[in-house]
Amino acid sequence: MTRLNNSPIGFFDSGVGGVTVFEQLKKLLPNEIYIYFGDTMNMPYGEKTPEQLLAFTKNIFNFFKSKNVKAVVMACNTTSAVVYEKIKDEYPFAIYPIIQPVTKKISQMPVKRIGIFATPATVNSHCYKTEIQKNNPDIDVFEIACPSWVTIVENGEEKTDSARLAVKEKMDEMLKFLPEKIVLGCTHYPYLLDVLSEFAPKDTFINPSVEVADIIKNDLWAKNLLNNQDMEGSEEFYVSANPEKFQKSASIFYEIKSTPALKNFI
Repeated sequence: MTRLNNSPIGFFDSGVGGVTVFEQLKKLLPNEIYIYFGDTMNMPYGEKTPEQLLAFTKNIFNFFKSKNVKAVVMACNTTSAVVYEKIKDEYPFAIYPIIQPVTKKISQMPVKRIGIFATPATVNSHCYKTEIQKNNPDIDVFEIACPSWVTIVENGEEKTDSARLAVKEKMDEMLKFLPEKIVLGCTHYPYLLDVLSEFAPKDTFINPSVEVADIIKNDLWAKNLLNNQDMEGSEEFYVSANPEKFQKSASIFYEIKSTPALKNFI
């Protein structure tokens, strides 16, 4: 058990978005060993087919298996929505999606109307709506796909006029629904929070990354999987393409001190 306790925790996303989840968990568990993989060669995931997403995820999980991880965080709403149920029992480590645990908490909120901004693949899966209404059928859920937002973040364009117009277009559509809360259902979207809050109060928006980090911490504790060594934590970053661009884009939220290593599965 001690050897497993001191094994790494893996994170993956199509790019920098999952860094928002990683950052939150590292704040809570600073002495863990972390390995992050950004599949930048295949981003954005939100426009891929279920078959492609399953293949990408299996390749990444096999990479994490070779690293002897004790847990993997699917720091990606799209794969949580489309792939998680298909692979959740296939690997010898704990697997944590974003959507499923967070929607339980969201469904307990004293609101009746919740909006979801997400990728096309996540919206098409209706995973957020299904999971929220499974726990609370009285909540009305309205989903909007925002296919351009991931590219805006990955290209570092969140402060441009074109980004503001792209956000305004979707916010205008969302606000017609009169949501009490809006879920940022893609880990890239919190990077756009300053622009989003021009159109609605900042506390309207729910960042699932914050919620899921607390859930993961508590579950690792319950399973006796927390690192039990008195040591400083460490981190490794890998990408499948464009390491310098990844490092620059991630710097909005988190400083990656060394250029990520390249790792692809071709």
